[in-house]
Order: sequence, then structure tokens, then C-alpha cells
Amino acid sequence: MPGTSTSHERRQAVRTGVVWSAVRDVLDAPDGSSGEPARIIDIGGGTGGFAVALAELGHRVQVIDPSPDALAALDRRARERDVADLVSGQQGDLADLADLVDEADLVLCHGVLEVVDDPAEALATIAEVLRPGGHLSLLVAQRHAAVVARAMAGHFQAARELLDADVSTSSRGGRRFTHEEVLGLLSGAGFGPSTVHAVRVFADLVPGNLIDLEPGAATALADLEQAVATRPEFLPLATQLHLLAQH
Repeated sequence: MPGTSTSHERRQAVRTGVVWSAVRDVLDAPDGSSGEPARIIDIGGGTGGFAVALAELGHRVQVIDPSPDALAALDRRARERDVADLVSGQQGDLADLADLVDEADLVLCHGVLEVVDDPAEALATIAEVLRPGGHLSLLVAQRHAAVVARAMAGHFQAARELLDADVSTSSRGGRRFTHEEVLGLLSGAGFGPSTVHAVRVFADLVPGNLIDLEPGAATALADLEQAVATRPEFLPLATQLHLLAQH
């Protein structure tokens, strides 16, 4: 995303670059609403990391988040970036979606499916507010990489338990999904074929001080993440999976 200069922003750009690029491609693709500002819903969008950047492109973004503190920070950020007229925040969660939204062209659901009571029901709720032909940007934690991370940290029993988990299992850190599980959930909610991207394949393994201190390292790492994002052999190594599904 644009405007990355601080250490935190450089790391965030590496972590979110693949998702941001995919979302931009959907918004730029010619379709029935080409040339018109999109109506975007960001579920659990917090302080507006995606919402404000999308508003800077001219789109209208409605953030739904349970935290009043996050929504206050969203408002401040939108005002600082002069897009307060395009960004709105409402307190609520995914269960409130049908009452808060009329219709959307694009719904962002990033890091939310891990903590809902019923992932299948949550996706069905999202499908209800998407216009025909609208898109869902879904970002979920990936199980295989989480198993490896726990083992590398010496938490062998936790790794073993996660290895045998499934989407019905919600651990302290939330659910973890495989690619096949997410595809099944999306199909069950009426979504069509999805494109998938491997996210944070290397970003969580590279020392932060290397990104901060080595000239050009952040850009080179972001380029590497982009290069492997669509290669299926890297999906099991990704911390997260990003899926774009059409309603």
C-alpha cells in the first residue's frame, strides 16, 4: 500500500502486499460497475489499514468492527488522510451484517473467520449482502504453517493437536484452515470458483532487523512474496491464505 516509510509500515507492506495487489486487481477489472466507485464493506476492519487506502482510490468503505476504540482511530486516520467523507465506521460484528448493510460490491473479511462461532453461517451471511457478481476477499490463517511454527517454538504437543484439528476446532488462537476446507466452505455458501494466494510465506521467517537495516530488503522481500503467491506448492508454507470468490 502507498506511503510506507516507517519500520512498522515497511513490515506491514511486506505482510499485506499480496492481498492489497489482489484486491486492487479486482477493483480495476472491467465489469458491470467499471468506472464507478465500489461499495466496500470491511468486516473487522479495525483502524482502517485497508479501508482508508481504498477510500483514497475513490471508493466508499463501510467498516464494521466491535471495538469503539478501533473505530475512533479509524475516524482519525480518515480525517488525517482527507477521506472522511468516503469512510464510515459502525460498531458491530459479522452477525450484525444484514442489519447494517444493504448491498455491497466487495466485502473484505480478513482475519475474522477464525473467531466466529460458525464459519459456514458467517460466509452465508456475507453472500446475502453481496450483489450478484460481487466479490469476497477472504483472508484466513493457514493450518500447516501454524503446525510448523508451533513445533519450531518447541510447543510439540500443541503442534500435534493442531495437526489433527479441523474447522470445527477453535483453539485459543482461533481456527486454522487448509485450502481445501476453505474452498468447501465457500462452495457451501454459494460462491463460485476462487483464486487463492499464499500470504506471508517468508515474511514471518525473516528477522525484522534485516528488513529495517538492509537497504532494499523490504522491497526485495515483497517482490519475492508476490512471486510465490500464486504457486500452489507454496500454499502449505503460507501463514495465511487469501481467497477471492465471486458471488
